Amino acid sequence: MSSALENQVGGNHYKDMVIQPIEFAMKNNFNACQSSILKYICRYKRKNGIEDLQKAKHYIDLLMEFEKKEEYKQTLKEVIKQ
Repeated sequence: MSSALENQVGGNHYKDMVIQPIEFAMKNNFNACQSSILKYICRYKRKNGIEDLQKAKHYIDLLMEFEKKEEYKQTLKEVIKQ
C-alpha cells in the first residue's frame, strides 16, 4: 500500500524533500499557522518564490496576533484572580 506522502497532487515540491513539511508539523504538534509558515518557507524556491514568502509572512502576522490575544486573555485571568 502506498503512502499518501508518496503521491502529491500538483507537482513534486514536497515529495522530493527528505522530510515533508506535513510530516514535521504533525510530529511536532504544530498548529495551523505554524504548519502553513513551514509549508511556504520550505517550498518557496521550488514553487512560487516571493509569493510564498509573502504567504509565510502573512501567517506569521496572524500567529503573532493570535499569540498577543492569548497573552492578553491570560493577563486578564491573572488580574481577576487577585
